[in-house]
Amino acid sequence: MIKGKQSLSFTRTPYITSSGCVAGSKEAKGPLGKKIDMTNQDDLFGEKTWEAAESEMQKEACIVALGKAHVDPAQVRYLYGGDLLRQGIATTMGIESLQIPMFGLFGACSTSGEALALGAMSVAAGYGNYVLAVTSSHFGSAEKEFRFPLGYANQRPLSAQWTVTGSGAFLVGAEKSRLNTEGVRENCHVRIAGVTIGKIVDYGLKDSQNMGACMAPAAADTIQQNFEDFGRTANDYDRIFTGDLGQVGQTILLDIMNNRGYDLKDRHQDCGLIIYHRIKQDVHAGGSGCGCAAVTLSSYILPKIAKGEWKRVLFVPTGALMSTVSYNEGDSVPGIAHGIVLEHC
Repeated sequence: MIKGKQSLSFTRTPYITSSGCVAGSKEAKGPLGKKIDMTNQDDLFGEKTWEAAESEMQKEACIVALGKAHVDPAQVRYLYGGDLLRQGIATTMGIESLQIPMFGLFGACSTSGEALALGAMSVAAGYGNYVLAVTSSHFGSAEKEFRFPLGYANQRPLSAQWTVTGSGAFLVGAEKSRLNTEGVRENCHVRIAGVTIGKIVDYGLKDSQNMGACMAPAAADTIQQNFEDFGRTANDYDRIFTGDLGQVGQTILLDIMNNRGYDLKDRHQDCGLIIYHRIKQDVHAGGSGCGCAAVTLSSYILPKIAKGEWKRVLFVPTGALMSTVSYNEGDSVPGIAHGIVLEHC
């Protein structure tokens, strides 16, 4: 059902049947370390390159999500996936062995929201009983792609964020219950109640080392539109999570929303400020990358919704839409954010 200008609600409810997340050594030492399904002290994950390591993480995250739900890859109708690398090679090479029909996506660090939105829309429309949404990022591959090779040892400004080495996969299903290993039906306790698809918002900022500032206006735009489309306020959500604004971006977001008459300070949290000990682990402004929001959603947010600690959450992954070409040509860094309404059921 169309809601307002940019949102949808669902008459046929899509559920997050299960999720899986995989991360590296730095994430294992962070606040969520023990909640992550699989971590590896070798950030190469047994591979020879950072890119191959990222592909391995995506494959393992999908396998974990499927395993939790006791679902075979052949039962999955479609896979929506993406990453930060050119032509989405972490995804295409990672999920190849699963042989699931796939759509390759690019929403930068908002890709988990884009994939979940499209997955939910597909299931709600009856196009499949199971759909996978997956994304990833890797500190090594991202530095090589967008900034400097690690061996360059460049000085990072305080506004910079640390790209999360991690992957999150989410199995979206049409049924509220599933069979466990004993053949007993168990309820899925998290439903996707609606989505708000974001627009590209560009304030003309060009500093790729300050992505929080580039993405904050897009987060504000999507959150406000979600409120207007669904006729809600911040108080209608137990929590509002952005993907990876970090400390700088969070401050800007709260200021923008406050100027528009919305007070988020008691509701808002940012995945980039949750996944690491910001000072202790020296990540400067916080975490970033596609894996930041995805790993935090899987390991931290979904379990609290499933237990009923939070009844309704607005999950808003944020993305800085730049490439090496646009950066080298001096273009600005537009932002985008997608809102996913998650409810306990």
